[in-house]
Amino acid sequence: MNKRPGALVTAAVTASLLLSACGGGTSSDNTSNNGGAKGPSGYNAALQGIVNPSDKKGGTLKLTQNSGFDSTDPQIAYYANAWNFMKGFYVRALLTNQAKPGPDGLKLVPDLAADMPTIEDGAKKYTFKLKPGLKYEDGSPITSKDFKYAVERIFSSEVVNAGPKYLVDVLDQGQKYPGVYKDTDPNKMGLKSVQTPDDSTIVFTLKEPNSDFMYLLSMPAAGPIPQAKDTGEKYAQHPISSGPYKFETFDEGKKLTLVRNENWDPKSDTVRLALPDRVEVTFGTAVEEIDNELLSGEVDLDIAQTGVQPGTQPKILTQPDKKKNTDSVLTGFIRYVAISTKVPPLDNIHCRKAVQYALDKVAMQTARGGPDAGGAIATNMLPPTIAGHDDADDVFNTKSGKPQIDKAKEELAACGKPGGFDIVIATRNNGKEYKTAEALQQSMAAVGINARLDPQDPSQYFRSIIGTPTNVHSKGYGLMMAGWGADYPTAAGFLQVLVDGRAISASGNNNYAEIDDPAINKLIDQAKDEPDPTKNAEIWRQINKLVSDTAAYMPFTYDKALNYRNPRLTNCFVTQYYGMLDFGSLGVMS
Repeated sequence: MNKRPGALVTAAVTASLLLSACGGGTSSDNTSNNGGAKGPSGYNAALQGIVNPSDKKGGTLKLTQNSGFDSTDPQIAYYANAWNFMKGFYVRALLTNQAKPGPDGLKLVPDLAADMPTIEDGAKKYTFKLKPGLKYEDGSPITSKDFKYAVERIFSSEVVNAGPKYLVDVLDQGQKYPGVYKDTDPNKMGLKSVQTPDDSTIVFTLKEPNSDFMYLLSMPAAGPIPQAKDTGEKYAQHPISSGPYKFETFDEGKKLTLVRNENWDPKSDTVRLALPDRVEVTFGTAVEEIDNELLSGEVDLDIAQTGVQPGTQPKILTQPDKKKNTDSVLTGFIRYVAISTKVPPLDNIHCRKAVQYALDKVAMQTARGGPDAGGAIATNMLPPTIAGHDDADDVFNTKSGKPQIDKAKEELAACGKPGGFDIVIATRNNGKEYKTAEALQQSMAAVGINARLDPQDPSQYFRSIIGTPTNVHSKGYGLMMAGWGADYPTAAGFLQVLVDGRAISASGNNNYAEIDDPAINKLIDQAKDEPDPTKNAEIWRQINKLVSDTAAYMPFTYDKALNYRNPRLTNCFVTQYYGMLDFGSLGVMS
């Protein structure tokens, strides 16, 4: 998703997920209790293991962010840092990823479920049993009906008007279920594909096998919501907690304070450490001031996890005492340019190829912060963190990052525009992306392509500006700045929404280039039905090659973020699931 840092995956990890029936570890083999062992230290230490391992409880974890979360309602939120925050502090689900560094952090384990599901009927029926004695923050029991209600609530677009809709696509199966607020069933339990034979059992029936289904159940959107506590549009003000913390106060856009949930039973939770007594989040601080607060120790972490500002980078990288508290994190994001296949003259593939060859990826990498803070040169539309990626899949020979002027001019001649053409670049008006768009503009000028920048409000950019095809066509947006990360750690979770022609929508569209290739669509269907992770990854590699052949997407960096962590933080490690520090594992030194 365009707002989501991506999850990392390997074929071996995916295989372990599909075949595993074991649960998570205990606190003794979790992230913090290392028997007194000293963790790694220095630059990029949180990429190597656990920095400052400790099991000491107490203190206040101080977090900050420039803007508020897109939502604190777990079914509306779609930013990765919001998901990381929810899963670490107040939302549990049937399954979750392990809170461990390295590839182990990609494995799904039972959370509120007693075990991994029983899978029957050719991988179309999933049965879960809940752990006994589970409670919400008010002491009421967590039951299977709360999971069914939560899934049904996702269908209620009049309230849940954003967030991931995968479960709607998988579970509706032609019923056209209207959502809980319009459900005519007396108990609001009308979705047929999800059944609750008793309060501790929930059964999901799929129309066809889906190798990614368990990932969908690990999202915060699939966490339980009791019908009696659903306040509709106001639910974000105080979502009822199933995790170790609960809302104490929330002043939207300004401050959120969490305190311990006394009804959370640590014996039922093998993932969360719940070390701080309080978690305080301040919103609305200017990004430059956030950097100052981090370096002075006033706050512990910027939960945006998108990196310090360009002006701060040299202050960190040139000072060893600051650099040692910093990590250059490969986020799993790709930064790319979508090339419209519907806006002339880019509806001609040779004109699109001219743009590909003219691109100066090194200049764009530099504009984003260079190799440490901007990212590595990208060669294709699957990041190296996703199974199916192969760096050798480089159709336009762009690994060097340097423009190929002669080839660009050959393609301009082939598309009937030897002198170049005029085009518009859509971009958000924030600093880093706008500067990157300027570098793109300069690349195009070198071959006679006159590209005009059209900066837009970031809050509306993806959903209604480049996500509305009619607007793209009417504004003549031939080139569109974008970024993408996986919603869940498979190639399908990363690439499908960008390239499946059947998913192009009138608004909120993510296939910005409007690719609709029958060969790609057919392979997507094949991948969906292929449970073997190695074979599945190979299918997605083929899809990725076909996407490159369309010349409709132009990746330029595999994103990195230079993130600073307060040295007083304990249990710091980068979770590969989100490409950022694991929030729920953090503690603080007194």
